[in-house]
Amino acid sequence: MRRIRLYVAYDGTDYHGWQIQKNSKTIESVLNAAISDLLGTETLVIGASRTDAGVQARGNVAVFDCDSRIPAEKMAGAINARLPEDIRIVKSDEVDLNWHPRKQDCRKTYEYRITSGKVQLPTKRLYSHFTYNNLNVNAMKKACAAFIGEHDFAAFCAAGSQADSTIRTIYALKVEKEGNETVIRVTGNGFLYNMVRIIAGTLMDVGLGKKKPEDMAGIIRSLDRTQAGPTLPAKGLMLVGYEYDK
Repeated sequence: MRRIRLYVAYDGTDYHGWQIQKNSKTIESVLNAAISDLLGTETLVIGASRTDAGVQARGNVAVFDCDSRIPAEKMAGAINARLPEDIRIVKSDEVDLNWHPRKQDCRKTYEYRITSGKVQLPTKRLYSHFTYNNLNVNAMKKACAAFIGEHDFAAFCAAGSQADSTIRTIYALKVEKEGNETVIRVTGNGFLYNMVRIIAGTLMDVGLGKKKPEDMAGIIRSLDRTQAGPTLPAKGLMLVGYEYDK
């Protein structure tokens, strides 16, 4: 047997997230069908990140096992020929049979996009959160410092999380202006349920003047979800990718 690793990009607009759900179209179910068709036997993928409905990805990671003689690097093209246009395998390679995408030390990066303006452009409506208000990006940048390092992020975790621990490490958190879009980019060793969308909502509150940059440390220490900002919509979220240590 061989284990093939896939780097998967997708537009999550028309899917009910990554994970298989009964009577719903998901990224995982479509991948399973395409790979099974290619190999002629039922094949299931294991994904690194179970993104929610509407979330986009440029570099999610998944693996599957097979005894096919197709070269690992050619798996991407063969699978893509059986996938819809809104899902693509960017790269494929072979890893050890014990390599698991959710059990490796890694850095994971997300982006969240907020568009400001008088009118929401149709071309951005599916891929960013819209506001009529201009955001104070400088204040949002100042707020980022409090998040860096290892913290208990219970205040930034939505109800329903099954995580054993709410302690996570954030290596980088930046806010940048790109035209009329505010882009929040965060890199960490892992994220809690809706954590990135809650961080984005809290930073947006800073940009709107509802919270101050100096409030962030206290919100983190509070461990109280009600102290942080709102959970912003899934459509503004993009899984950029993973950096594995090996």
